[in-house]
Amino acid sequence: MATQAPETKPVEDSVSKVGDLAVGSDLDFQRKWWRFSNGLWMLFTCLIVADLLGCFGRGPLADASASTSDGSMDVKYERIERFSTPSILRIEFGQKAIHQGKVQLWASDSLVKPLGNQRVIPQPLTSVLEHAGIDYTFQATSTPASVEFALQPATPGIYNLQLKVPASPALDLRIYVMP
Repeated sequence: MATQAPETKPVEDSVSKVGDLAVGSDLDFQRKWWRFSNGLWMLFTCLIVADLLGCFGRGPLADASASTSDGSMDVKYERIERFSTPSILRIEFGQKAIHQGKVQLWASDSLVKPLGNQRVIPQPLTSVLEHAGIDYTFQATSTPASVEFALQPATPGIYNLQLKVPASPALDLRIYVMP
């Protein structure tokens, strides 16, 4: 009795082929990867737009100004600054701040230590340390008189700066220093 050879069938593979090369695909994984990739592109786009607007310093959202209700002081400054990057804080004094050709300005000590005041333009006639700040006296030959403080923040953080001229309300400024 002759044994019959078992019937053989070619192996069928569900993996698609390109030529002799088997190329598999996992469509579920690809969809997850595409969602992840698109999410990263959206995140990077948002970061670039935020940077261009000034959310990380030097842009339209970073520039700020404040003034007292009586018009004695107008301040232009950067509310978002960068660590160790120079910036200018400019103060214009109105007629109410000028007394006998001089302007007196008190600035809290955060102007010197964390915000890193480098120089004052023009030089004050006097500067006296008092009441957790510095009291400056400037010559005021014209209206509006102006003063510039060249800042270079020493450490990142959120700092409150208070400015005041006698017989006027104080200005409270909040400055964010980015790393």
